[in-house]
Amino acid sequence: MISLSVPVIKGNEKKYVDEAISNGWVSASGSYVTRFEHEMADYLKVKQTAALQSGTAALHLSYLLSGVKPGHEVIVPALTFIAAVNPVKYLGAEPVFMDCDDSLNLDCQKLEDFLKKECTKTTLGLRNNKSKRIISAITVVHIFGNMADMETLVRLADEYGLKLIEDATEALGTRYTDGIYEGKFAGTIGDFGAYSFNGNKIITTGGGGMVTAKKAADVERCAYLAAQAKDDSLFYIHNHIGYNYRMTNLQAALGVGQLECLEDYIQIKIQNYNYYRERLNKSEDVQLIPFNEKARNNHWFYSLLLRNKTLKRDALMKQLKEAGIETRPIWKLNHTQTMYQSCQTYYIEKAPFYQSRIINLPCSVNLTEADMDYVIEAIMKS
Repeated sequence: MISLSVPVIKGNEKKYVDEAISNGWVSASGSYVTRFEHEMADYLKVKQTAALQSGTAALHLSYLLSGVKPGHEVIVPALTFIAAVNPVKYLGAEPVFMDCDDSLNLDCQKLEDFLKKECTKTTLGLRNNKSKRIISAITVVHIFGNMADMETLVRLADEYGLKLIEDATEALGTRYTDGIYEGKFAGTIGDFGAYSFNGNKIITTGGGGMVTAKKAADVERCAYLAAQAKDDSLFYIHNHIGYNYRMTNLQAALGVGQLECLEDYIQIKIQNYNYYRERLNKSEDVQLIPFNEKARNNHWFYSLLLRNKTLKRDALMKQLKEAGIETRPIWKLNHTQTMYQSCQTYYIEKAPFYQSRIINLPCSVNLTEADMDYVIEAIMKS
C-alpha cells in the first residue's frame, strides 16, 4: 500500500523523547515544551508561541480571545476541515459559510461583496443585515498549505473592524516571497494563527498544536487559559474558566526533533509535487491544483482535479485502492453537514464543483520516484 500521508521519524526525535523519559518529565511540564515554543517562534519570526493539545484548541482560544461571544457570527469557509468551524459553536456563535476560489481558499471577491452588500457598520460592530447578528471575525484556512490572499483579507478585516484568524494547521512553513508580506509566514499575518501537529501533518507530535498572535499578551493569555487558568498552583486558585489544552513534554520532544527536519521536508514536498505535475499535467483529463506564485508554499497535499467529466471521483479512488494506492476526497462541505444545514451561506458555487472533482494523492515525505511513477501510471490507465 502506498499511503496518503504518513509521518517520517528520521532525525533526533527518539533521542529527545528518550531524554524526556529518562528525566521523568513526560506530562504537561518540562524543558522540551519551552524549547519547542522558543524554536518555533524563532522559525516563524514571531515573539512567542504557546504549545497546545491540538490545532482545534488553538482555534478555540483564538476565537475566544478575538471576542467571539454567544449570538455573534464568524465568517468561515465552506470547504475546509470541520475543525475550523466547530469552535465557533463552542462559544455559542454561528458560522456564515463562504465559497472557495480556484485555489480552494476563501473567495475574497465574494467575501468583499458580502461585507459591502449584506452588512452594515454599527456602533456595536458589523451587523449581518439578514440575521441581525454582529459578525466578530473572519477565519481563513490555508488549504493544503497553499497561501491564501492575505493582502486582501487583512484589508477587509481592517476596513470592517473584524478579527482575522488564520487556520494555518496545514500550512506550517508556507511564507510569502513577494508583496507587502514578503518573508511573513502563514499564521503570522492575521490577529491569531493556529498550527497542528497531527500525525498526517508536515511535522508531527502525534497530536498537538500551537498558537501565535499579533499581540504577545494574547499568546500569554492562551497559555494561561490552556493550563486551567491556574492563578496559584499550590492552593489551586482559579479566577477564570480554563481548559486542559497543554501539550505534553513527550510531544514537544518529538516536535523539536521534527522541526529540525521541516525545511528539508518542504523541499522534498515541492520536488515531489513538481514530479507529479510534470507528468500528470501532460494529460488533458487531469490537472494538479497550482499553488500561490507569490509564496513558498509547503505543498502539504497534492490535489488532483479531474477535468474529464467521464472520470468519476469515487470510481477512480476505488480503482486506485485496488491497485494499493491510498487517496482521499476533499471534505464533505461544512454547510451540508447535519449541524450546519440551517446556517447562512453566500453564493457557494465553486466549492461543490471542486469537492466532487478532486482527489488528494499520496504525498508522504518518504515517497520514492518509483512510488510516484506507479501512482501516475495507475491514474493514466483510468
